[in-house]
Amino acid sequence: MEVRSMLILTRRPGESLLIGDDIEITLINVEGRQVKVGVKAPDHITILRGELLERQDDATESEKDIWPRA
Repeated sequence: MEVRSMLILTRRPGESLLIGDDIEITLINVEGRQVKVGVKAPDHITILRGELLERQDDATESEKDIWPRA
């Protein structure tokens, strides 16, 4: 997925932003270079950290190398 532009917001701990009507992202805490974020979303929405998605994509590519294509 190509991202053409990105909305950049400044938030303080305890402040939120909404995506649509049913997704809320709240800044929980900032300590040095670590930021804690809370996400409220419906159960049918999958939430993955970016690095986990990359690992999942890498694993899928590795499986292609191991298993012969049908």
